[in-house]
Amino acid sequence: MIAVTLALTSALAYGASDFVAGVSARRSNAWAVAAACQLASLVVVALAAWAATTGSPRLVDFTWGAVGGIGNAVGTAFLYRGFATGRVSVVAPVSAVGVALVPVAAGLLFGERPSPLTWAGIAAALPGIWCVSRAADTSEAGGADSRARDASALRDAVVAGLGFGVLFVALGRVPREAGLTPVAVCQLVALLTLVAFAVATRTRWVARGAAGVGGLVAGVMSAGANLTYLFATQSGTMTVAAVLTALYPVVTILLAAAILRERVDAVQGLGLLFCAVAVGLVAAG
Repeated sequence: MIAVTLALTSALAYGASDFVAGVSARRSNAWAVAAACQLASLVVVALAAWAATTGSPRLVDFTWGAVGGIGNAVGTAFLYRGFATGRVSVVAPVSAVGVALVPVAAGLLFGERPSPLTWAGIAAALPGIWCVSRAADTSEAGGADSRARDASALRDAVVAGLGFGVLFVALGRVPREAGLTPVAVCQLVALLTLVAFAVATRTRWVARGAAGVGGLVAGVMSAGANLTYLFATQSGTMTVAAVLTALYPVVTILLAAAILRERVDAVQGLGLLFCAVAVGLVAAG
């Protein structure tokens, strides 16, 4: 039950972080908001690692942290770019499909064997996420330009989902005895990867004004989400933690509906119901 609570807390933090970052990305360059987010995350995780004096990480733990950092950078940059060009309620749920599927596949390869109830929860979560994304993709007729923007945003969402899926797998391989230093390495590599790409492509990566503040706030929440997800995987299985954390679009969509007035239609509502059933089944398993 502790793992379930931690994973749902992670989902809440990820969802809120994505909403704040998505709004900020519309006011500035998406790469700049992503860099501000990763900088804030690095500071928070580094302070947490410094405060938690325990832990004896091995080379393999640092390697997983670096791999997770690359996935984190790819996921963050493409997710925010998708937010900047498309609707939040389109991008967030599509990215979550990859976030859920990649760790589930990896968990099976690593020998995890979820219970039948947990499998039923996974089976409910995936179509739930898909229902939400399909409804968002088709619910508003905004003309050819709007559909083209959504198509581009969907491609970004797919890449983001794969990147975050790699991040989730990597964090799931960091054992409790390694402490938090590998997670700090993850955030450092993510920041350096983003900056290096921006410099190589001559893209502005320093966010200013409200967009920069939004990126920093999103980064603090993202750091909390990464840490609670890590603790969830250490208290249970990576498969369960990843699937429950991948429900973060529910938070993002509800915030977008309440604040940005993005419409939630009947099919999206059905998707949210599937997600609620998934949480109950996984918790019972």
